[in-house]
Amino acid sequence: MSSDFETYEQDFGTITAEVTNKIGKIPKLSGEEKTQLVLNVDKQLEEVRELLEQMDLEVREIPIQSRAMYTSRLKSYKQEMEKLEKDFKRSRIAYSDEVRNELLGDDAISSEGQLIKLREERAHLLDNTERLERSSRRLEAGYQIAVETEQVGQEILSNLHTDREKIQRARERLRETDSNLGKSSRILTGMLRR
Repeated sequence: MSSDFETYEQDFGTITAEVTNKIGKIPKLSGEEKTQLVLNVDKQLEEVRELLEQMDLEVREIPIQSRAMYTSRLKSYKQEMEKLEKDFKRSRIAYSDEVRNELLGDDAISSEGQLIKLREERAHLLDNTERLERSSRRLEAGYQIAVETEQVGQEILSNLHTDREKIQRARERLRETDSNLGKSSRILTGMLRR
């Protein structure tokens, strides 16, 4: 049974490689040639879907011990198929630069120029906005430092004022003590003379 699965895998690899190659060519073509290639790819994608269904049936018949490995392989193939279908849809509506310029003429070139100019202006505006935000952050940080410095200065002034009052009180006490010592000294001198 697993040999059937591996045969389907080989077919899957071959067809998806061809489809990928053709999907890359679609945008470069136009007219009948493009239509034919789109139909051909669509047919091959249907074959791939059928292969995936066959692989799914084979996985269900594989013993449980080996099933997990084959299930994960099948899952990755299904994801690859989804990617191919998305790429196919995109390629059907995409046009090469030459075809687009041919269809749109000089307008495409001028609109491309305008688009480039708009992108440049947008990038310039984003740069300016970023610079402005950086400057605003620096100003905010500077303001914060100024506020903190002012608070520290007020605390220092308050401490200096308190220290000045203490020094003045100590000086006043010292004068009183000096005056009292002078009186005491006179009294003692007067007592010694008697």
